Amino acid sequence: MNIKEAASRLGISARAIRFYEEKGLIQPAKQVSNGYRTYTENDIWRLQTIAALREIGMSLQDITHALAEIDQGNQQGLEEYLELQQAVMYAQWVELKRMMDTTQRMIDLNRQDGTLDVSHLHDLADSARRLREARQNWHDRWNYDKQAAIHDQRVQIESPQPDKPFNLYHNYDEALAHTVQWISPVPGEHGLDIGTGTGNLAGRMLHQGAVMTGIDQSREMLRTCRLKYPQIQVKLGNFLALPFADQSFDFVVSSFAFHHLGPDQQQLALEEIQRVLKASGTSRICLTDLMFTDSTHRDAYKRLAAASGDTEQQRALRERHFPMLDELCYRLTHLGYETKQVRHNELLHTVLAVPLK
Repeated sequence: MNIKEAASRLGISARAIRFYEEKGLIQPAKQVSNGYRTYTENDIWRLQTIAALREIGMSLQDITHALAEIDQGNQQGLEEYLELQQAVMYAQWVELKRMMDTTQRMIDLNRQDGTLDVSHLHDLADSARRLREARQNWHDRWNYDKQAAIHDQRVQIESPQPDKPFNLYHNYDEALAHTVQWISPVPGEHGLDIGTGTGNLAGRMLHQGAVMTGIDQSREMLRTCRLKYPQIQVKLGNFLALPFADQSFDFVVSSFAFHHLGPDQQQLALEEIQRVLKASGTSRICLTDLMFTDSTHRDAYKRLAAASGDTEQQRALRERHFPMLDELCYRLTHLGYETKQVRHNELLHTVLAVPLK
């Protein structure tokens, strides 16, 4: 068929078809006699696919990559691009929801008796801007895609070594075992592991009978997780815009990932966790991570680290945002949870949060 017939069949403009051709997304044959383009059924199918991907907001660059995965018969590769787009849409939805909430708060302020103090509106707008920037400014500065191949070996170096006194994953197995013990998943419960990596914590929950979903921002980590635990559903995503509907899970866990977020981002993450948790008295959150107990502990630890000469420890303190345990528990209490915690070593803690009775 010619371009007019193809456009009519697809319900798009001939101009759009020419645009996709200019971008190299389709390559219709040309008649030798007159140079006119001829569109086959395969071209029509490809254009339908392009239109569908554009409909969900996928960029032309990502569509190019997705079509390459389709051409190679790589179903998993295509799924990853679709999941990436889904994560983008959830991030936009979360941001829009926050803007709607802020607008409603402004309306409520305006309805109060007496003269409106406009500075309150300014404060609300400034707070919303700061949180939006916190959500948008996160990036993976550690390149976990490259670390995926050796991650499981790294976490099994249980104790600090003479040449490397600081070890991020000291007491790793103990901490994960304690997380599973405190969650005590009931067979059939749905759990979410945020920053699942290669699935070590989610896999333990799976063995207890939980139906597990893991999210991570690293494709390579998720590919390794799929190989190790095919039963775990994995998705691209991060703490700040969880790609799931409200009240999707009975429990949420995370290990050695929360400290990748800045303080404002940590608050946003807790709100996102609460959003995807079921509104029931049995829902629970369990976070295992490196934390300072309070500001006094933080300041003393940093002084000792500066004097130690341990470059690995000093780099970790510069690049990561170890939360303070007292602030984390306060934030969880403010969201309606009661907490308990256990200390595994000088920095590593596990915190359990359950709804206040």
